[in-house]
Amino acid sequence: MAEVIEEQQEAPAQVVVVKKSHAGLWIGILSIALVVVTAAAGFYYLQQLRASQDTENNQDNLKIIELDKELNGLREQLAGVQSQIANVNAEMTGKDNHFNQTLAEFSKLHEERLATARKELENSILLVQRQLGKTRGDWLLADAEYLLTVANQRLQLVGDVNTTRQALEAADQRLRESGDAAVFKVREQIAKELSLLNSAIVPDIVGLYAQIQQLQDSVENLAVFLPHAGKALEKPETPNNDLSEHGHEILQQVAKQLEGYVVLRHTDQPVNAVLTPEEAHFIKQQLKVRLEMIQIALVQQNDALFSSSIADAKQWLKKNFSENQQTDAFATELDKLAGVQIRSQYPDVSASLKLLKDISKLRIETDKAVFNNSPAPAEAATAGQ
Repeated sequence: MAEVIEEQQEAPAQVVVVKKSHAGLWIGILSIALVVVTAAAGFYYLQQLRASQDTENNQDNLKIIELDKELNGLREQLAGVQSQIANVNAEMTGKDNHFNQTLAEFSKLHEERLATARKELENSILLVQRQLGKTRGDWLLADAEYLLTVANQRLQLVGDVNTTRQALEAADQRLRESGDAAVFKVREQIAKELSLLNSAIVPDIVGLYAQIQQLQDSVENLAVFLPHAGKALEKPETPNNDLSEHGHEILQQVAKQLEGYVVLRHTDQPVNAVLTPEEAHFIKQQLKVRLEMIQIALVQQNDALFSSSIADAKQWLKKNFSENQQTDAFATELDKLAGVQIRSQYPDVSASLKLLKDISKLRIETDKAVFNNSPAPAEAATAGQ
């Protein structure tokens, strides 16, 4: 039974195997076909994938190239910005250095000015302290020194004798009030200077100026040496000859007709030319100019210019004007002016000022004189007994 069963079991197995082998063939074929189709599809998909990847790669490459270009542009812009920043930094550094240098110079100048102001302030403080420390006698001596300085300036620069005298007298009064024994020599010198000043001859500047002005007004009445067509200034003199009375009458009638047109003058000097009215006026104006120079020298109290201007006016008068009574009177007035001395008559009043400026030396000399004249201690004790 067992063998039968086994045989029965083996038999169907074979049949199944056969059936399965045919089905497996088809299944294998289908599997192979499926595999081929799948492989073809996979290959096609792979090709499409590769194509899409190549396309994407190309697009990525283009994008990368564009990005590189933009990056290069940005790099160039960044380089330009960096260059501008460098230029700005250099400019700011230069301005900063210039500002620092200017600030240092200004600070140095301010310090110098501050130091100068500090020194001046210290000197002023010392001066004020010295002034506050002075006694009434010191103030009177300083006032006297100022008055003596004013006296010298007024006399030497302006020639004001009256103000000089008043200043000397006021300085002597200040020295007397000071009570300082050392100023005795200064007061003695002031007394000598006042005596010299009182004996000085002071020229009348105003009167001399008016005198010169009068001479200027009289220039128009002077006769120019050379003949010219102008108003008759002199009446023609009657010639001494042997003409008959009838001839004299004819000459007088002709002279009356020509009066106002022709000037008849008699001179012993040779006549070389005839002047025009403009030239005659110019000659007179030149004499007036020389007189104005004399006035300027008088006001300035310049002795040299005063003398040279008078000599020039006299020479011009002698050269260009006729010798008559008016010209002689004019020349006489110029001679009187030439004899006037303007500044040389003023005495020297500076010795008292020099002595007062050296008051310390005078005080030492006074102290020595007092010490030498004082009695010895033994003599003083004897005198006391």
